[in-house]
Amino acid sequence: MLSYILRRLLLMIPTLLGISLVVFITMAAAPGGISSQALIDDFGLNPQEKQALQEYYNRRYGLDQPAPMQYLRWLNNVSPIGFEMDEDGAFGRFSFTKGSDLGDSFRYGRKVTDLLQERLPITLLLNVLTIPIIYLISIVVGVQAARDRGGSFDVSSSVVMLALWSIPTMLTGVLLIGFFSNEQYWHWFPTSGLSDRQALDMPFLPHWSSLGDVFRFFGAALIGLWVATLIARWPAKVVRSVAAVLIGVALTVWMVRALPGEAAPWVYVVTGLCIVLPLLGLARTDFSGFRIGSFGLLGLIVGAAIGAMWTEGGFVRGFLLDRVWHLILPVACLSYGGFAFLARLTRSAMLENLQSDFARTARAKGVAEKDVLWKHVFRNSLLPLITVSASLLPGLLGGSIIVESIFSIDGMGKLAVEAVTGRDRELVLSIALISGFLTLVGYLLADIMYAIADPRVSYD
Repeated sequence: MLSYILRRLLLMIPTLLGISLVVFITMAAAPGGISSQALIDDFGLNPQEKQALQEYYNRRYGLDQPAPMQYLRWLNNVSPIGFEMDEDGAFGRFSFTKGSDLGDSFRYGRKVTDLLQERLPITLLLNVLTIPIIYLISIVVGVQAARDRGGSFDVSSSVVMLALWSIPTMLTGVLLIGFFSNEQYWHWFPTSGLSDRQALDMPFLPHWSSLGDVFRFFGAALIGLWVATLIARWPAKVVRSVAAVLIGVALTVWMVRALPGEAAPWVYVVTGLCIVLPLLGLARTDFSGFRIGSFGLLGLIVGAAIGAMWTEGGFVRGFLLDRVWHLILPVACLSYGGFAFLARLTRSAMLENLQSDFARTARAKGVAEKDVLWKHVFRNSLLPLITVSASLLPGLLGGSIIVESIFSIDGMGKLAVEAVTGRDRELVLSIALISGFLTLVGYLLADIMYAIADPRVSYD
């Protein structure tokens, strides 16, 4: 295994060179190519200033030289070993410790490393929240759908996941903002950004005006959680269904009355169908874990909302709660497509192994069905999920261009688009280089996880 890892690490070097070369050739072959004249056309400078800036770019980056020389200069800059260069772009002595320099951004006039350090934490935050949600929901739903093959949960979850997978992310983002951030409907969430300007002056944690408000808020949230869990755990399916319908009707009336102005009757009907039907389906499912977890989360949220209305005022949400408030819609928009796809993938992988010889042998030996499912079948069904996880590392850097653009989040996806549209050579090549490196590392980690999950896989 160690020799295999070393070979893969060495093969990364020519692969990364090939990726950067393809990106550079694409940029150089585009209309206008990579030249100082093309970079300063939109700066609005007078002829003397344009000439001075053009001469500076030519000296610093060699933009007046042939494309192969420009690429070699860039390789020398990003490589930790090579020729030292001064501010005017002149080569100095050869050094083994000169360090790597990603250059300066033409568009922003700042170092590329500074831009990456500024944008990368934002994209990492979005993905660190999104990825666990995707895998948790997909594994829970996919495993239960495979166990209940042909049953009500399998059919209903398949319909829901297919519907979610079919909805474009752009449409979902626009609808979420239109309904839940628009003053004409439910103005519950902000339309853009990750925090308000006032949040910078707030304390980190939320604050209430009195201790009584704290007890009201958390007491109502805990009561909501307890009532919802009690309903979800009730053994009689009819009782659960009636309670779900009543809760759905109450939520419908509350949401419609929260709309500005007088609502038409059809608004009650449409809103009620969107709320009551999912709650009724959750109440009637035999998958107790999923039912209890979903109802518990709903009860916690509703209880917290009621507790917030009971407080006497003077609430300061703080920086942490403000950031969570801004992240709800972007994370929801990023998550639904991922768990819809992975849930179907998990179901297919589980079905292939549920009736396999090793599963039947384990059952014949008297192993409990729960242990057969999770210790034998699920472990052998991990390989497709591991394959998909290989793309997670570059996804952490690339971000989501659509979501970041819709919600005006300054992450890596938006930065990459701005770099390409602005022909920012240093920034585009740096993002391509780092993305390619993370992609290769992701596939290497996936190969290692193959051997951990399946002992039959060997690289010796």
